[in-house]
Amino acid sequence: MHQPGKAPFAPYYQLINEIDNLCESLEEKHKQHMNCKKGCDLCCMAISVFPVEFYAIKGELDKQVTGDLPVPENVDDCRFLVGHSCTIYSSRPVICRTHGLPLLYRSLEDDEQFELSCCELNFTKFDLEDFNGENTYPMDRINSQLYMINKNFVADFEGGRFSEQERIPLSDLISFQAGNL
Repeated sequence: MHQPGKAPFAPYYQLINEIDNLCESLEEKHKQHMNCKKGCDLCCMAISVFPVEFYAIKGELDKQVTGDLPVPENVDDCRFLVGHSCTIYSSRPVICRTHGLPLLYRSLEDDEQFELSCCELNFTKFDLEDFNGENTYPMDRINSQLYMINKNFVADFEGGRFSEQERIPLSDLISFQAGNL
């Protein structure tokens, strides 16, 4: 469990703790339908994250050296995936923490409807109509909270260096590790 750090990352770590607790609950609830496990990396791709996530992860990686990670053959693969295993698993971003679970989003076409997203390898013998607010992950709420945490973070970070919607490639952490940024 992550411990909330000093400002400006305390709200981020509070959200991470909430996410991890809910993920654990949903994983237990759906364990017979979940095929995600160590070694499964179909969803591990190159992503970008909000500055608050980037710098929180960077702070954690400053305490652990990721070493010389091999460059993936496919540029779309996550730079931190080595041997089908995440080298930054304990520090991974929100999207990586929730992937595979049944995620509930408000529909873009109809504000009164919701859409479900889940890994194609999971829930193969589950009636998707049985998903509801009690057994899914509320991604809109989590994404909104993360957005607001980031908005507050970038407002005070390095004189407004980043906009509230700007994202940083996660792979740029390697440049920080090597001292190139």
